[in-house]
Amino acid sequence: AYLPDDPASHTFNGLTARNRVMFGPAGHLYVYLSYGIHRCANVVTGAQESGQAVLLRAVRPEQGLDSMRMRRRRPDAELANGPGKLCQALGIELHHDGVDLLGDSIVSILDDGTAPPDAPLTGPRIGISKAVDAPLRFRVPIS
Repeated sequence: AYLPDDPASHTFNGLTARNRVMFGPAGHLYVYLSYGIHRCANVVTGAQESGQAVLLRAVRPEQGLDSMRMRRRRPDAELANGPGKLCQALGIELHHDGVDLLGDSIVSILDDGTAPPDAPLTGPRIGISKAVDAPLRFRVPIS
């Protein structure tokens, strides 16, 4: 998770053309290029103009595996086990930046009826150099 007062957040120094989606309404997708190579996707959270989002780090795919295998050409365990891999597997591109994930879009968040965990696992964030120890990395326990 990246909060407005978080030095690791793209919004820490204010609104820019790159991070404008993070200052918009919750439920939109913020997509950016990391290291000039990998696309990373975040779900905007919180109130409009607050500048916060949650990075999608990994998923355990259950559907669409054939398409993901074609995009990634890697073993199933490596299809979406990192933020760049997740975007490649799901076909998330830079032009998806700003997409309304709750609307009628090619990229969306759906409710499958599964309740969120009572106690998500937390830990230090990785891949950043600031505020690493902030307990803002969340994982759903795998059952």
